[in-house]
Amino acid sequence: MVDDLVSDAKERMAKSVDATRTEFNTVRTGRATPALLDRIVVEYYGVPTPLQQMATVSAPDPRSLLIQPYDVNSLGDIEKAINESDLGINPGNDGKVIRLAIPQLTEERRKELVKVVRGLAEEGRVAIRNIRRDVISDLHELESEVGADQIHRAEERVQKVTDEHVGQIDALLKQREADIMEV
Repeated sequence: MVDDLVSDAKERMAKSVDATRTEFNTVRTGRATPALLDRIVVEYYGVPTPLQQMATVSAPDPRSLLIQPYDVNSLGDIEKAINESDLGINPGNDGKVIRLAIPQLTEERRKELVKVVRGLAEEGRVAIRNIRRDVISDLHELESEVGADQIHRAEERVQKVTDEHVGQIDALLKQREADIMEV
């Protein structure tokens, strides 16, 4: 029972690390990648719809993205969603496709993006610490069945797993900061 809780914590923490990695990919560096638009949600006929479900996104070159909507009538909605996002990119609409020119990042914008990435990393760390808190709470509920010594050893294992996953997020953060600050 105790081992099940610890292994469940490992799985959930690994998912938190993966979610943080995915969020990091949506923050732009100097290069164009379709993953930049993963967080864009378009208000389409009154329904919030992820951009990937409405259009094909490609990167024809390192400095631009091309968005081809499945429904040409949704161009205005997609354009509006991109303008309202925190990407800082102005879309160009030619009536059939939307082109996004990815500008060189200024030093000031790079620093802003580093702050955004640090915030995402902190959200990931908080999620991991919440998992730790939940598992330790569940362990204490089992204390009468398995004994205090086993619970203490399990808490130490959970803390070790927590530290390991927080370390993974810190490593991802360091890499992403380097990517953003690279000129």
